[in-house]
Amino acid sequence: MKILNIKRTVLASLGAIILNGATVSCSDIFDKQPLDKVSDQTFWKNEKDAIMAWTACYNHGSGWVSNTFWAPRTMLWLDLMAGFGGEGEGRPDGVTDGSLTSSYWVTNEYWSQTYKTIVTCNNFLDHIDDIDMDTTIKKRMIADVRTLRAYHYFYLATFWGDVPLVTTVLSMEEANSVSRTPVNEVWSFVENELKESALSLPVTLPDSELGKMTQGTAYAILGRVLMGQKKWADAVSIYKKIIDSDVYIIEPDFQKLFWEQSEYSKEILLASQYVENDFYHVLPQYLYPQANGGWHSYNPYNELVKRFECIDGETIEESPLYDEDNPYDNRDPRLLYTVMVNGKSSFQGKVFISDPFSDSPDRFGRYAVWTGYCIAKFLDGGFEGNLMNYGGNFTLIRYPEILLSYLEAKMEAGDVITQSLLNETINKVRGRASVNMPAVTETNVDALRNIIRRERTVEFAFEGLHYYDILRWGTASEELNRQFTGMKLTTDPENYTASAVDENGYAICSRRVFTPGKSELWPIPLSEIQLNPNLVQNPGY
Repeated sequence: MKILNIKRTVLASLGAIILNGATVSCSDIFDKQPLDKVSDQTFWKNEKDAIMAWTACYNHGSGWVSNTFWAPRTMLWLDLMAGFGGEGEGRPDGVTDGSLTSSYWVTNEYWSQTYKTIVTCNNFLDHIDDIDMDTTIKKRMIADVRTLRAYHYFYLATFWGDVPLVTTVLSMEEANSVSRTPVNEVWSFVENELKESALSLPVTLPDSELGKMTQGTAYAILGRVLMGQKKWADAVSIYKKIIDSDVYIIEPDFQKLFWEQSEYSKEILLASQYVENDFYHVLPQYLYPQANGGWHSYNPYNELVKRFECIDGETIEESPLYDEDNPYDNRDPRLLYTVMVNGKSSFQGKVFISDPFSDSPDRFGRYAVWTGYCIAKFLDGGFEGNLMNYGGNFTLIRYPEILLSYLEAKMEAGDVITQSLLNETINKVRGRASVNMPAVTETNVDALRNIIRRERTVEFAFEGLHYYDILRWGTASEELNRQFTGMKLTTDPENYTASAVDENGYAICSRRVFTPGKSELWPIPLSEIQLNPNLVQNPGY
């Protein structure tokens, strides 16, 4: 049974409470009085109203929600864009296959839905001081909403660079004349918001408020901001605060961590909240193999599969345990917790079969975009409900990110790397009971850098973090300018004629394209530029 919290108390009634900014273009996204919403002049009366409006800031939609940096489906899309796989209809693929334009609805919706949330936060902050209520509670609410707003500005700055920095609700005329704020100023704003807000946020939450922001959450978002700017020493200090709080843990069971039964684990710092049938999401319908009633919409690439080490802690290029004819044997357990492999994976009593010569509904070649793999992470073995009405939360920030980021920041800051430091960070992540990978002992910076990056890749696959990582590492061009492959189809590639394979017998799939100087940023939506001549397009679009 779920804990009675934010999910049950308010979310089910949010449809009538989304205050101001319900539409998506600059022409009306900042309009203060939409006729079909509650009026500011009549709403802000008491503490109950404040709590309701506070919770409304978290309403990113349920069901078939639009593209947001909060919803499960479109957070997963970020990793597909970053080269982890393809989607059945090619929607996220279109962001990094070389065809992206300023008219593409996928990136345009991320922009508009993010600003929609920012407007709701701004509206809350514009009016909360009008309510006579307990000052301590009010201060905490303000800090919470400022943190949520900063989270969204983090994504805007990451993917668009210079963006309009709007901190109050604007008139239509003001909204249609805003200019892009230099990204360094946006980063400075976000840093300040998070540093100040963290001081007024609780370290832990009571059961009734799970899902809201904590001090650790604010510091974790701040850590991402600092890492993205290569402010290594500052990042070290911030991550140390989270570690020293002694609030978070590494769960022993990696697979079940992503099931609904673990959604309030102490490993989780931030998650989007859902309730089955009331405020739900549809990710399982997209994820499940067709043999299990799903659509098998997301198809991992072999380039991700190859990143998982062998059980001796060596890469597949170095380990004597790796057998090219049996490439899925003797691998990091997280591989099969993350990716379904033909004949080796099963879910709810059904073996996953993608053999192209089988009659399986998941067989390779049934659809041109299928790679022969399926996503295993997030498949909830305890769920038996409607796949379109799932109530499990989606994790946005986990404690392993804190530990790995702390180690990376210390390394890049030039601090001495000791075995003790490795044991308190990366080896805690690798050493959880269900993974139990060999401890890292490497202290050479160049070698350790590759190990940390590989660890982040396999630990957080499909959680929406990799795109951010390859942008800040400067490796996006290397990772996305290449041919991608799928499952191993043959041990005799020279004589295999059923479909195209590479020299090692893996299916040849899609190709991605990354243009340096252009592809680091997404285009400003054309519709916004047409409405507002002060918005200047990013280079190359």
